[in-house]
Amino acid sequence: MKELLLKRKKRFMLYVLACFLPVINTLLQNLSFALLIGSIQVGKIDYFIKVFALTIFFVLIGELFYITSRFMRIGYMRDTILDVRIGAFEKILKHSFESFNKKSKDTYISNLINDINTFEQNFFLKLLNVIFNIGVYTSSLAILFFLDYKFALGIFVISLLMFLLTRSFENKTVKLQDEVSENNEKFTLDISNTFNGLEVLKLNSVEDKFLYKSLKAVDQVERKKFHYTVFTEGQRSLTRFLSYFIFIGVLIYSINLTFSGGSITTIVLMVQLANSCIWPIGNALPMFNDLKASKAIYEKITKIDIEDNNIIKKEKDFIFNSNIDVCDLKFSYEGKEIFKGLSFKIEKGKKYLLKGASGAGKSTLTKLLSMTYDNYDGSIKLDGTNYREINEKNFNKHISFIYQDVFLFEDTIMNNITLFKDIPSVEVINAVEKSGLGEFIDSKASGLQEMLMENGKNLSGGQRQRISIARAIIKNADILFVDEGTSGLNDELGRAVEDTILSLDSTVIAISHRYYEGITEKYDYILELSDGIINQYTGFEYFEGVAI
Repeated sequence: MKELLLKRKKRFMLYVLACFLPVINTLLQNLSFALLIGSIQVGKIDYFIKVFALTIFFVLIGELFYITSRFMRIGYMRDTILDVRIGAFEKILKHSFESFNKKSKDTYISNLINDINTFEQNFFLKLLNVIFNIGVYTSSLAILFFLDYKFALGIFVISLLMFLLTRSFENKTVKLQDEVSENNEKFTLDISNTFNGLEVLKLNSVEDKFLYKSLKAVDQVERKKFHYTVFTEGQRSLTRFLSYFIFIGVLIYSINLTFSGGSITTIVLMVQLANSCIWPIGNALPMFNDLKASKAIYEKITKIDIEDNNIIKKEKDFIFNSNIDVCDLKFSYEGKEIFKGLSFKIEKGKKYLLKGASGAGKSTLTKLLSMTYDNYDGSIKLDGTNYREINEKNFNKHISFIYQDVFLFEDTIMNNITLFKDIPSVEVINAVEKSGLGEFIDSKASGLQEMLMENGKNLSGGQRQRISIARAIIKNADILFVDEGTSGLNDELGRAVEDTILSLDSTVIAISHRYYEGITEKYDYILELSDGIINQYTGFEYFEGVAI
């Protein structure tokens, strides 16, 4: 939190100064009120008029201070909240594939929306009030020491005891705020699941059950918010209650001073200053706990975990001139052994087809070779460099994927192919033709600038897949991973796309259940998975001896 606030050190100092400006306004108001009441003791109309004019002047000065304070704070608050949003988004993007997949995507959305909104609504409002109230408290206490040091010392001791009391509520406040965050995540996940499965729910007439489930989730979120609010407001009520009795003591002390012949102006000023010590400290202390809770939320959504930090620090570059060596590779998932000790080699520029029954581990092996998973035993080496030492970002620059289920952005076809990179149009057109998208693009009035709906809802499955193929072709990656890349295409287009994939210079590692006579045989090697082991054949050996 400290590094966030001090990122713009000079502007933070201006922010703190801006929070103190209203303190001057409060002190001027106290002085004005004391002078007005004291003018009764003086009993002269001229004196009262002067005091009244001075009061009007103080009010105008106070309003000027307030407006100035507002303008001095707003820019810093906006930029700091932007830093929080960027930090939260950056943390998510820096996850490895494996650590990212440990949580639902909707959990991350909840962090980016609900948690940041909670932080934005709570933190700066509380910070402003804490600084202001502490400013009023310290300034008033300092003046009181000059007027009556014994009285001021008593106020200080009482405020110290109140501080110790409110500190006892800190852990509970942080815990309740964390529970609100967790329930927001769960609610977002439940609603997302309901929307994603809406078609299934309607077809089976069970939407009412899920509506009830969603209402329960809303109720749970609101209950947690209610518990947090009640607890924090309870702290404020307790401190206000104690402050009331302390104020009664101040009044009794002030009455005794009056009987002793003290100045009305001085006594009223002392009461006002004591008020400015008692009530502000009573308001500020519970807010310390709110700030602690906000800090916990900030660290939750922006602090990079140690395990992810280690992943980010992989420093070796992707260098692929010869081969990928897989040695004694063992992998288990949810307690089930998938690979018992695979050993094989991937040669640069060669084309590999993964075969095996459903559940044999074809997609899992692809994820291991593409550095999506790294919790394996054995070794995977790229030209002698251990996968675990290669910088993930650098690695991803040199690989590409063709998926069976491709994600599309709500943007133009052009941007979905280039992924928002500045790529020469001749290369884009070449990728469009090779992927079989040419006829589809020509049929659109806007061509490559045709807008897609959310995740390409206005496209057929085959059109979506062709965009995925065009993405891979345009990247010209060293290694191309293909997972059922032609499954959504008709036979003629599937043959053409498969032939295009096999003609690329890239090293190809593909999964496919389709067989195109005269084309599929072009794969250099077949890697067949069965019972946790792997057998390697040349394309000729496999298709000559195995019935398709």
